[in-house]
Amino acid sequence: GEPVTRIVDLTLKIGEDTLSPPSVNKRLELTSHHRGPGFWQASEINMLLHTGSHVDFGRHCAADGETAADVSLDRTCGPAIVIDLTFLGEDEPITVDLLEQHASPIQQGDVALCRTDWTEKAWGRFPDYYMRSPYCEPEAAGWLVEQGAKVVGFDCFSERSAREPDFTSEDFVVHKAILDRGAILIQQLTGLSQLPVGVRVPFFAGFVPIRGAEGSPGRMFALIEEEE
Repeated sequence: GEPVTRIVDLTLKIGEDTLSPPSVNKRLELTSHHRGPGFWQASEINMLLHTGSHVDFGRHCAADGETAADVSLDRTCGPAIVIDLTFLGEDEPITVDLLEQHASPIQQGDVALCRTDWTEKAWGRFPDYYMRSPYCEPEAAGWLVEQGAKVVGFDCFSERSAREPDFTSEDFVVHKAILDRGAILIQQLTGLSQLPVGVRVPFFAGFVPIRGAEGSPGRMFALIEEEE
């Protein structure tokens, strides 16, 4: 049959049981307002911008860094290549050595997606999701950008130090390795197991262009061709 394009949603569902990363440890709050007669609802949300699947920009760890409103969609969308790191166990690092062994060659402008399947296994199990996650070494994150990645995405909690209660801005080493090199970081993706490994697929990360914001919730997805 003809090939059919399927949308693969890579975004976590979030709600009032969702905790932000432990650096702030904030629970999402949804407050709904109603007006009658009949049914009408308008809701407000109080959440950290880094709750669930989200996009990080330079302002996250640099005072003069770019914000969500400064970044065009062509910086967050493009051909994505999945790197299979599913052999990593809890609390094990993504290293340059592992990437050199397991990553397909990365081209300039690629979206590099580091697949551990941790989100699929552990999301919603707090604080384990954050505290036991495989993580990335800053040298490995920097290596991906040096190879040409304009976006680095993880389906785990990539920053090991950020699980410690007393970390400082200087400990944000994975974020800095990516953002200070002018690339974009996407965190807490899910569903990377549905994508082919080592084959480029069209990837999209829509986000809210909020002025002054260092991050944004996003709706991340990829397109794959399937036989009918």
